[in-house]
This record gives sequence, structure tokens and C-alpha cells, in this order.
Amino acid sequence: MSRITRIEIDDRALPPATPEMDQERRVAIFDLIEENNFAVPARDGAAPPEGPFVLELCLHEGRLVFDVTTEGREKVAEFHLSLGPFRQVVKDYFQICQSYFDAVRRLPPAQIEAIDMARRGIHNEGARTLQERLEGKAELDIYTARRLFTLICALIPQG
Repeated sequence: MSRITRIEIDDRALPPATPEMDQERRVAIFDLIEENNFAVPARDGAAPPEGPFVLELCLHEGRLVFDVTTEGREKVAEFHLSLGPFRQVVKDYFQICQSYFDAVRRLPPAQIEAIDMARRGIHNEGARTLQERLEGKAELDIYTARRLFTLICALIPQG
């Protein structure tokens, strides 16, 4: 598979990020750049576009927009995903993360571990949802989907 070598976030339409959201974005981007598998399948009988790719993410009119270009800025693909299929899993993820952060401060390790297992399960569910929504548009492994899901969560305003 090809890979993403740069990720850009267009956050002009978003409320200012909290320091925590900004940190989550930086970590997710760093982790994605370090290790990812991302390819755009062949279309209309043409050969599949070759990476490496630059991925720009933004939220536009309630949709998540993936703008994929080559490093030379040649357009490869653009796809828009409805946030609807992500709403519940993102909400659940925010809630379990808050429970986890609260638990770390006051609960014994066994209870923290149980909450962390639930958090990983919800994170995996979000990654699988992303893979399903990108089917036929982009090919990515579960690790890449997990990191992209983290980044999507960091883009969506909480509240």
C-alpha cells in the first residue's frame, strides 16, 4: 500500500481548539505519519494513483472532507463523508475517554484497566466504521483507521 506523508487540517470553520484537542491532533498526526497504509483504488480503468499522499481534512457543511493529493499537489481524490454514521460512536468515545481520565485520578488499576478495555473497544468500532465509509474510496489498514478516527474525534467540537 501507499502511504500518507503529510496531513493538514483546515480548521477555519471550527471553533478554536482547546489545548487538549490541539494536543490530540498533534499526537494523532505524528502517529499517522510515523506508520500508515493508505491507498486510493483504481478508477475508470486507470492505474491506481501512486503515493505518497498529502491528506487534508476538514469539516464542511456537516460533512467530513478528505482531500487527497500527491506531494506535488496533484489532485488524487476528494471524498465527503456524512458525520451521521459517526455521531454515536464519537459521543460514546468522548464519554468513555472522560471516564478513563477521571478513573486514572481516583480508581485502582484493575478498574482503570476495565475502562481502558472499553475505550479501546469503542475506538476499534469507530475505526471499523471509518473503514466501511471509505470502502471503494480509499484502502487503509486498521491501525491507520484507528489513528484517523482519533483525528476525526479531535476535529469534532465536543459539547
